[in-house]
Amino acid sequence: MTTSHPTFDQLAALPAFAVQPVPIAFEDVNGHLNVRHYAGIASEGLDESLVELGIPQNWPTAHGHACFTAEHHLTYLAELRTGDRMSARVQLLGRAERAAHALVYLLDETHRRVSFVMEEIFLHIDMSTRRTAPWPPDVAANLDRRIAEDATLPWEARPSGCLALR
Repeated sequence: MTTSHPTFDQLAALPAFAVQPVPIAFEDVNGHLNVRHYAGIASEGLDESLVELGIPQNWPTAHGHACFTAEHHLTYLAELRTGDRMSARVQLLGRAERAAHALVYLLDETHRRVSFVMEEIFLHIDMSTRRTAPWPPDVAANLDRRIAEDATLPWEARPSGCLALR
């Protein structure tokens, strides 16, 4: 099954995170961004997008909470090459008591195309037990607000269908 994704122009209207050029150190023998870095940069963008929702980068050490990844689905659409400018755009799809579901798009700003899509289920973790726990009320409310906002975007979310909140 082929999944159509939002266009570059549609996604470019969302806030940009992890904006940077592809560094030469991330290049592989094929002359493009190594596969392991796509997910890392998308994850960095997701993390940055969660700060304004009450999930700061220092959440584990400062507040005893964390987000752990449970599942990913990765789709490579167009290569990113050394020097290309890239950015991550995030669309939150849903939330359960202890988890959230997101799509993260890596945009190739240089060639104005969607390069990569990472679908992720991430969990709220209480670091004192290192187990899942309900989202703190303020974070849950912020996630719900963002999920509602993202549901009004002028395109239909197209998740893979292989990940789901439980």
